[in-house]
Amino acid sequence: MPNIKSAEKRVKIIEKKTAENKSVKSKISTYIKKFKVAVENKDVAVAEVAYNDVASLLDKAASSNVIHQNSADRRKAHFSKMLDDLKKESK
Repeated sequence: MPNIKSAEKRVKIIEKKTAENKSVKSKISTYIKKFKVAVENKDVAVAEVAYNDVASLLDKAASSNVIHQNSADRRKAHFSKMLDDLKKESK
């Protein structure tokens, strides 16, 4: 336990930030699962919408330092390739 008042405040701030970061990461995971389900079902229209949602969430998370920018870019590239492969299959 912190003994100094400013340290007590920092503990509260860290708890709040941790909860926010966990919420954002959970939301990203949920949308990634929706995207992967759409790809598995070979539903191009739903997959495109889901990809746009995932890409947007990843960019927002990276801009607010919840995840690293390179991690967001790598994930977006991976999902983009999945979407492109799905589009090629459906033709």
